[in-house]
Amino acid sequence: MTRIMIVNGPNLNMLGRREPDIYGHQTYADLIKMISRHCQEKGIDVKIMQSNHEGALVDAIQQAADYCDGIVINPAAYTHTSVAILDALKAAALPAVEVHISDVDSREEFRHLSYPGMYCFKTVKGEGLAGYLTAIDALLAKIGL
Repeated sequence: MTRIMIVNGPNLNMLGRREPDIYGHQTYADLIKMISRHCQEKGIDVKIMQSNHEGALVDAIQQAADYCDGIVINPAAYTHTSVAILDALKAAALPAVEVHISDVDSREEFRHLSYPGMYCFKTVKGEGLAGYLTAIDALLAKIGL
């Protein structure tokens, strides 16, 4: 069975409350349900994690190397600052897709740089929560499913 990991960075646990004009009104629980349903329909085993701590995200990526076929990552604010997450993705050596709920390229200039995106073979942005499904499908196509 194909196994993927969804890695979510800081403040995504606040979906629905945090800047709903940018991130919408759906909650993190809604996101988990949507991803779980999509993966179940495709026969994919998915592990979903979220942390506000950079080291926990690095640990999850490293652990994924032992049991996953690919990663979908929303590094959130660490997108623009974390060489550690970039290095973890490189070390894990799994196909990875970066996803962002908002269109980061139309926001503040500092949001235009993505360290993890330098490793990822694709970036999905500006599709809201549905962008995770686009990212999952792109990852599955890359894996060959």
